[in-house]
Order: sequence, then structure tokens, then C-alpha cells
Amino acid sequence: MTTARVAPPTRMRARRQTHRIRKVVLGVAGLLGFLATWQLIPALGIVDPRFLPPASEVLAQLGHQFVDLEFWRNVGRTLTTWGIGLLIATVAAVALGTVVGLVPYLRRLTHTTVEFLRPIPSVALIPLAILLFGFQVPAALLIVVYASFWQVFVQVLYGVADVDTVARDTARSFGLTRAERFRELVLPTALPYIMTGLRLAAAVALILTVTAELLIGIPGIGRVIVFARSAGDVTTVYVYVVVAGLLGLIVNLVFRVIERRALFWHQSVRGEDAA
Repeated sequence: MTTARVAPPTRMRARRQTHRIRKVVLGVAGLLGFLATWQLIPALGIVDPRFLPPASEVLAQLGHQFVDLEFWRNVGRTLTTWGIGLLIATVAAVALGTVVGLVPYLRRLTHTTVEFLRPIPSVALIPLAILLFGFQVPAALLIVVYASFWQVFVQVLYGVADVDTVARDTARSFGLTRAERFRELVLPTALPYIMTGLRLAAAVALILTVTAELLIGIPGIGRVIVFARSAGDVTTVYVYVVVAGLLGLIVNLVFRVIERRALFWHQSVRGEDAA
């Protein structure tokens, strides 16, 4: 009897472990295939190596950069701008989104304004940011905050609106206070939406941070790319493009882990674990 009860969970754990190993193997195989293709394109003369250095050359240069203190300073500057912008955008979006989402009149009042402002490309605001703050970090923060804000704000609106009407009426009938209804009903319903918005905002914030460094010229990996391009150092340009991609990958993985930890109780995460 004991064996019959233990065997199914054991098989499920083994199946999940096999699934994870398969995902890792496929991911590594895809990466190696990409690097091999990259290496062959300039080697076969499909693209001039002056414009597309071989992957081996770029990776070797990347290894040298890892022992350069200035490299880590530039990465730190980029991540600092990214982190501050994301934090400001998240706090503002959660606060405003919750208030607007909980008051139907405010939702109707702001709907047209939101739909007008949200599609505006953040890069279109760069001249305005430079006009307001000059070629300084606050100009980049304006761009990052604007782009990230809408990712979280819209998700908060959807999350608050998704609260079940029967559950809301039941909470009222049991005499729960507003704070208790928010903590026990609104927050658990909206949290999956908030985490999705935060993960999307993190990626968008990084993209706009590097873009601002490229166009505004504030310190960071974007400005290094501009300087390297101006000096004709194509290999360094590709090195920092790869670094930007690695940062994006790391940010996405970190926020996925945070999302899974925060939503361990939610059916979406439990469904993934059971698959």
C-alpha cells in the first residue's frame, strides 16, 4: 500500500526533472547552433568580417572585458538607471492603477486619456526629455519611467477589474472593511497581473535605458557602443550588444523566478509544476 501511494508522486517528480533537463539541453543546443552560424557567416564571406566579426573574436574580447573594472562600472551605471526607473514606474503604476481600477467613475473618466497616451513611442519623448533635463540621467529616467509605467498600469487595471462580483458582494455581506477586502480579495486577484506587468516592464525598462544611453549620451553600455562605433572598433560594438542581450536574459530569468515565488499558490504556477 505504501509503495502504491509513493510511486505516482515519484514518477511525477522524475517526469518534471526530465522535462527541465530537456529544456536546458534544447536551450544550449539552440545557443550553440546560433554561435556556429554566426562563426560561419563571416568565415564563408557571406558578410564582410569588418562589419560582422566572427563569434570567437567577439567572445574572446568579451572575456577580456570581464577583467576590466571600467566594463563593470558601465554595466553598473546601466543597471542603476534601469533599477531607479523601474522602481519609480512600478510604485506609481500600482498606486494609480489600484485607485483608478477600484473606482468605476475614474476608469471611465481616464479611459480616453490612457488610450491616447499609452501608444506614444517613448523614444519620441527624447527631444522633450533633453529639453527639460539636458543630457543628464533624469532625461533617461523620464523615458524609462514613461515606457515602464504603462506596462504595469494596464495590468493593474485588468487585475482589479477581474475581482469576482459574487466574492466582492460576499465580502461586504460578511462585514469586511475596505482594507480587509483589499488584502483578502483585490490583492490576490490582481497580483498575477501585477507580476506579469512587472516582468514586461523590466524588459522594456532595460531596452529604453540602453536606447537613452545611445541617444542622450549618459554613461552606460549604450554610450560605450556609440564611442566604439565612432572609433571604428566594430568588435567592441558587438561585445556590448551581446552584453545588453545577456542583461536582458538575466533580468527575464530573475523576474520569472520572483514571479514563481510570489505566485506559488496560483493555479498557473501549480499547473506548470504539475506538467
